[in-house]
Amino acid sequence: MKKIIMAVFVMASLVASHESFAQNKKSKTAKEKSKTMSAQNIHQFKVTDLSGNEFDFASLKGKKVMVVNTASKCGLTPQYKDLQAIYDQYKDKNFVIVGFPANNFMEQEPGTKEEIATFCERNYGVTFPMMDKISVKGNDMAPIYQFLTQKSKNGVQDSEVEWNFQKYLLNEKGELVKVISPRTLPTDKEIIDWIKA
Repeated sequence: MKKIIMAVFVMASLVASHESFAQNKKSKTAKEKSKTMSAQNIHQFKVTDLSGNEFDFASLKGKKVMVVNTASKCGLTPQYKDLQAIYDQYKDKNFVIVGFPANNFMEQEPGTKEEIATFCERNYGVTFPMMDKISVKGNDMAPIYQFLTQKSKNGVQDSEVEWNFQKYLLNEKGELVKVISPRTLPTDKEIIDWIKA
């Protein structure tokens, strides 16, 4: 009889400890999942601008953001004019453009940060935030572009930067919403409707 009671007691202890382990594992998985989910926005990134200052994307909370990779010697370079035009029109309506010069496509952005800054200002009067030159594809892809292009990081979609002036649209929470082709002008109805919505 004692052996039976002892066996029942051991079984009950094992079941309780298994349930407790499963519960712990469940809550740990939920915590990890929520941690991953909360990390899926652009506000986690800090980068360096063309002047060498830190630029914290957390400062853009509550604003719609367009991230665009730029180049000074590209057939699409005149898009700077349209980018500046929509920035001027909507910057006071919780919209910002952040430019990332990149030399990934036929070396069309060979300049130093000083040369890029001078080019943008002199030729297009650029006043929207311009960051230091980075890589937007390949093995040396910058972390912010890993986030923008990988569904495992942004939670929305995989994409590849096809060429200079590809546009990534992010909502007020810093979440990826749309990827816009390099050849689509910044003044395209789809983009303007999104900014105004």
